[in-house]
Amino acid sequence: MNKSNLYKGCLEPILLKLLKENGRMYGYEMTQKVKALTAGELKITEGALYPLLHRLEAEGILEVEMENLGNRVRKYYSLTASGKKEQARSMIELEAFKNTLQLIFNPKLA
Repeated sequence: MNKSNLYKGCLEPILLKLLKENGRMYGYEMTQKVKALTAGELKITEGALYPLLHRLEAEGILEVEMENLGNRVRKYYSLTASGKKEQARSMIELEAFKNTLQLIFNPKLA
């Protein structure tokens, strides 16, 4: 089984949690943080990351701040007020999903 298929549904809560804990981050920084936190198990591709960031921005969940760094511009993402509510909701939803899986894979612990 391809593990990346399992992670796809969790990418949004992962990013929202990162932003809650770190305040603001740029895309590459997010990918590296997730890679480090998971000891290389989870690698977020640009093809998965940026469409999600753009969608969350369009939905008002994220705000973007541009910062000039020499000859390039870096986009920093952070949670809006509604993004903070969405992050809390997504953690509850993810926990419920995890508990449901627990019923299937390890019912003695549920």
